[in-house]
Amino acid sequence: MKGLQAFFWFTDIGFLLYWTVTFLGLIPPEYLYQDYRDPNLIAWNLSFLPLDLLISITGLASLYAYRKGRKSWQPLALVSLVLTFCSGLQAIAFWTFAGDFDPAWWIPNLYLLLYPLWFLPRFLRGHELQTKCPVN
Repeated sequence: MKGLQAFFWFTDIGFLLYWTVTFLGLIPPEYLYQDYRDPNLIAWNLSFLPLDLLISITGLASLYAYRKGRKSWQPLALVSLVLTFCSGLQAIAFWTFAGDFDPAWWIPNLYLLLYPLWFLPRFLRGHELQTKCPVN
């Protein structure tokens, strides 16, 4: 969890800062995505808000549970990692289909896509999946 903690702090606080800055309109226009005034792209960007907030909530809750010595940190961390991967994948897929290869948007989204892939195998290693059906 020690290496993962830094990624969770960076990512979860980063999402909260990004959405705060976005809603306050503090990102200079030259750093915004292509066609940022298009209502469909505004809606597309806002569609990530619930996902990104859920990532932050589960990541920060995992850090809290870990600090308190609760085993619930593990499923919370797993959910946060999977959702982070999904967020990055959706953004990269969109920018690919749109043909927009701006590094300012690709680099952070590649980070979201790739860093969970480093931790997920380590996180799941040694954990046996439940194969027994809970309902008889």
